[in-house]
Amino acid sequence: MPKAAPVAHFEIAGHSIAPGTSETINIPVSRLPTDMEVSMRVRVIHGKKPGPVIFVSGSIHGDEIIGVEVVRRLLKSVSAKRLAGTLLCIPIVNAYGFVAHQRYLPDRRDLNRCFPGNAKGSLASQLAHCFTTEIIARSSIGVDIHTAGLHRENLPQVRISENRSKAEELAPIFGAPAIIVSKLREGSLRQTAADHDCDVLLVEAGEALRFDELGIRVAVQGILRVMHHLDMGVKLPRKAGATSVRSRRSTWVRAPEGGMFRATKASGAFVEKGEAVGYLADPFGDLDIAVEAPIAGIIIGRSNLPVVNQGDALMHVAEVERPGTAEDRLSDIEEAVFADGLFDEDEIV
Repeated sequence: MPKAAPVAHFEIAGHSIAPGTSETINIPVSRLPTDMEVSMRVRVIHGKKPGPVIFVSGSIHGDEIIGVEVVRRLLKSVSAKRLAGTLLCIPIVNAYGFVAHQRYLPDRRDLNRCFPGNAKGSLASQLAHCFTTEIIARSSIGVDIHTAGLHRENLPQVRISENRSKAEELAPIFGAPAIIVSKLREGSLRQTAADHDCDVLLVEAGEALRFDELGIRVAVQGILRVMHHLDMGVKLPRKAGATSVRSRRSTWVRAPEGGMFRATKASGAFVEKGEAVGYLADPFGDLDIAVEAPIAGIIIGRSNLPVVNQGDALMHVAEVERPGTAEDRLSDIEEAVFADGLFDEDEIV
C-alpha cells in the first residue's frame, strides 16, 4: 500500500502551522482611538493526520462569556499529535464587548447581524469580515456558542438550519437537551457559513455574564462527540443520557400586565397548553393573574427578572416531537452530563 501523502502546513492570516503542532495567533482587526491595535486571538491545533477543519467560537456577543470556559476545557482533551484535521478555537470574537461586559460593539452594532462584513466598513463589519475570511472560509463545520441575554437563561440547546444535511446528522450526536430547527437570519454568522458551505451548530446555554455548569458540560461533551464522529482522533466522552427533544416551532409567553412575576416552572419543564407557568401580582398583592402557556411544550428559555412590564417576554416554550417522554429525556441527559468527570481536580468544592 502506498504511503499517505504528508499533511501540509495550515496557512492562516500569514501564519504557517506545522502538522502535529499548536499555535496561538493574533489576527489584526482594527485600532482603538488610543492607537492600540485590537486583534482576534485564535488557537490553531493542526493535526498530524488529514481531516476536517472545525471552528469553535464564543463571545460573538461580548457579554456571552460561556464559550471561554468551554474552549478552556475542550483544549485539555485535544492533542495536536493525535488530532486528525484542524481545530480553530476563538473563545472571544468580540473583544470590545467582552472587556466592557456589553453585548454590542462600540459602534452599537450587533456583530451577529453584520456578516459577512466588509474590510472597509464599520467596526462591526470589519470584525465580521475578518472572521468570515480567516475562519469560516477555511472551515467545513463550526460550533458557535451563545447564551441568553441579560436577566434571561436558556436551557442548553443546539440550533440548526433547515436543509443542511450535515448539521442534521451532527446535532443528535452532539447530545444537547434540545435541538431547535430555526430559519437563518440575514447578516448572521450561520447565514454566512451556509453561503460558504460550512455547517454550524449554534449552541445556546445559560445566561449573559455568567458561567453555567450544565451548559458548559453539554457544550464540551457535545463538541468532543462531534469530533469523535468525524474521526478526528479524540476520545469519545460519556454517551448522552437520552435522545434530544426536537422542535420546529416555539413561542414566547408574554406578560399580560405589568407587575411582579413569580415563575412556577423552570427551564426544561413540560407545560400543557393553558397551564400556568407563573403568577403576576401588583406590589400590594391585590391583583394576582395566572400567566398561561399558549402552546404545549418544553420551556427552553425564561426571564430571571421578576419586575416586568406589560408585553415583556417571560417564558420561551418549544413545541416538541414525542412530548410524552420529553421531560424524562431531559432529566436523563442532565444526569448523564454531571456523571462525566469534566471538572478540574482543583475546582471541585
